[in-house]
Amino acid sequence: MTDERDIILRAREIHHAYRNNGVETPVLHGIELRVRRGEFIIIMGPSGCGKSTLLNILGLMMRPTSGTIEIDGAPATSLADAGRTALRRDKIGFVFQRFNLLPVLSAQQNVALALTLRGESVDGRATTALERVGLSNKGHSKPNAISVGEQQRVAIARAVVGRPALLLADEPTGNLDSENATGVLDLLGELNKTEGLTVVMITHNEHLTDRADRVLTMRDGRFEEKDEG
Repeated sequence: MTDERDIILRAREIHHAYRNNGVETPVLHGIELRVRRGEFIIIMGPSGCGKSTLLNILGLMMRPTSGTIEIDGAPATSLADAGRTALRRDKIGFVFQRFNLLPVLSAQQNVALALTLRGESVDGRATTALERVGLSNKGHSKPNAISVGEQQRVAIARAVVGRPALLLADEPTGNLDSENATGVLDLLGELNKTEGLTVVMITHNEHLTDRADRVLTMRDGRFEEKDEG
């Protein structure tokens, strides 16, 4: 039996529908999920099955139509926007398919910006974060001067520089070739195994699943099997 104190993220009966011009399109249907501290979970499924919508809800960037989310034991669904923003800032890091790096800033400045926006002192932490992802020699390089694989590593450094309890990754290898994709997955696996970072990653690529502790498959807004986390 799982100790409730080991649960970093819990989703209960998550339903979501998009509304457009009075038309409601259901996307998620009663999702249940428990993520233990230190787990590496991959959620996979075809395009349009609801993976990204679910990740946005888990990351408190969207509110579900119904259902509840808890992050590190804190009920998040009922919080006002300011409370949700603070909880997301303090507990969650994000990595996306598109790196979302600011082109006018160096790698180090892109990472440091994440701390500045949190109101925290940089104090060499950006440099340390880049060292953690194997880019200690790229700190002064701008995004257009480094490879796409290195850009994603900078994005990962930016996501983990604040030491989040949970990392959510949305198709982080989607824009990478197979060699760079393998490198990024190796990096996420290393952060998970050596530093205990909890990772929830979504992908449609079944060849990337061997790093995971658990693989959950979504189809038509549901997990194909009951989550046993």
